[in-house]
Amino acid sequence: MKIDELIQSVVLEALKKLYDFEASKESVQLQNTRKDFDGDITLVVFPFLRYSKKKPEDTAKEIGEYLQENVDEIKSYNVVKGFLNLEIDNNYWLGRIQKAWGDEIFGHQKPSEKQKTAMVEYSSPNTNKPLHLGHIRNNLLGYSLSEILKANNYHVVKTNIVNDRGIHICKSMLAWQKWGNQQTPENSGMKGDHLVGDLYVAFDKHYKAEIAELLNNGMSQKEAEDQAPSIQEARDMLRKWEAGDSEVVQLWKTMNSWVYEGFDTTYKRLGVDFDKIYYESETYLVGKDEVLRGLEEGIFYKKEDGSVWADLTDEGLDQKLLLRSDGTSVYMTQDIGTAKMRFKDFDIDKMIYVVGNEQNYHFQVLAILLDKLGYDWGKGLHHFSYGMVELPSGKMKSREGTVVDADDLMDGMVDVARKMAEELGKLDSLTQEEAEKTYEMIALGALKYFILKVDPKKNMMFNPEESIDFNGNTGPFIQYTHARIKSVLRKAAEKGLDIKENFAVSPTTISNKEKDLMKRITQFPEAVKEAGINYSPAVVANYCYELAKEFNQFYHDHPILTEQDSVVRDMRLLLSATVGKVIKSGMKLLGIEVPDRM
Repeated sequence: MKIDELIQSVVLEALKKLYDFEASKESVQLQNTRKDFDGDITLVVFPFLRYSKKKPEDTAKEIGEYLQENVDEIKSYNVVKGFLNLEIDNNYWLGRIQKAWGDEIFGHQKPSEKQKTAMVEYSSPNTNKPLHLGHIRNNLLGYSLSEILKANNYHVVKTNIVNDRGIHICKSMLAWQKWGNQQTPENSGMKGDHLVGDLYVAFDKHYKAEIAELLNNGMSQKEAEDQAPSIQEARDMLRKWEAGDSEVVQLWKTMNSWVYEGFDTTYKRLGVDFDKIYYESETYLVGKDEVLRGLEEGIFYKKEDGSVWADLTDEGLDQKLLLRSDGTSVYMTQDIGTAKMRFKDFDIDKMIYVVGNEQNYHFQVLAILLDKLGYDWGKGLHHFSYGMVELPSGKMKSREGTVVDADDLMDGMVDVARKMAEELGKLDSLTQEEAEKTYEMIALGALKYFILKVDPKKNMMFNPEESIDFNGNTGPFIQYTHARIKSVLRKAAEKGLDIKENFAVSPTTISNKEKDLMKRITQFPEAVKEAGINYSPAVVANYCYELAKEFNQFYHDHPILTEQDSVVRDMRLLLSATVGKVIKSGMKLLGIEVPDRM
């Protein structure tokens, strides 16, 4: 039993014996003792005064005496007004560190037969452009959330839905036919997703020129946008695709294959993966059938132009288009089909969509529609909504060709990491090959940590230079701390010193900084649990920073290998090794590697 749970149970026992009061667990408020007071755990006694009928100080003293008599781990106590500060025996904290070091899955819940299945959808790219900065935040959040849920005893299915059909890819296909000059990834030397993305930009350029010309000829903006030759050709291509035209379908398959190969390269470098990928070209017809069933059953209705709608006014919303007048589907239709296929393919207890907050309304409607269609899991869908990420230079605008490309951003991050590391002389002892690998590790660690340390719900500004800083709340600072610990352990091994899991004699004293570090280590399981409950990788990220910061304060003030007292030296060595283990475990939940040398 953890110390706070033990204290809570004995406090309940004390209240019954001292004041004949059956208190609830919720009334026993325990918190970490403030830094400016002596103690480790503080009990708030104010809720019990109405039963003790005594002053706060007297009530706290009586409960403190009872706890000291009945809990061996409590070394002493002191009272500050209505707060009972409890000091925990040093051997308890040392025992917790020994247990953490020996536990292979410390911080993770042990697997059980009651394991639930969570499906996490993330990435969701379109096949007309490369992955961009927005996708990076999406992928990092989705992957990290999946790993955190696994640590909380979920069976996780990581999934992706690729928007591989529709007018967007037809625009790129049409541009390839008209202005592509028979380019392929092979003969152009370009990544396939970049090539197709450039074609999409080329289409938009010609489309805008046509609109401008029509406007000069007296058309309204809406008429010009609707009647421009390029957009009409793209719509005609989409109709041919839906009709199964062999030439159009073959070009669609070819160009999408270029994009998938490019995506896979980016995903691999970013360190994310998927267990199952769905494609809208395979799910939209399932969704269309569901909408037509809903129409037959009177759940939806048809307008005079033949379009199919859902009336959500009773839910306080508006009317939602599900099928256009020409019979083509919309995103909502496709998501209905995808959801049905997923719940058929997997025994899902929780379906989590990692999608930006601009889609909050979309997923509110999706849950209602699935419920109306008779799926009892409909309203149980969870939208993991997150904010926009920007660079200091401004927002992303893919249609204008100024998208913040994920590949370019990662390349730039490596350049910044190389420059900063060389200036600081951080990697001078490594070979060129080792250094290049470490630059990549530092760059991606900086990128991932800077994004994941922010509350997902908030919009954020990503600053590459600020993220690659070896001081402060950054990935490289935590990575460097891990490398520092590994250096200490290597030197210890050279001296023939092993990590001791058990001590024949305990240290006579443990300093406040050593105890603070021990207490911080013991908080790791709670941080992982909280991150899982709140769907927030930021909890784990900031825990790792606080742990690294505590270690560096300890390291600055306490010799390790040069300590003369062998018992204290061995304790500090164990403490350092456990910190390194927890940092590596915590950063792994964020998808971040930590180097052994820096």
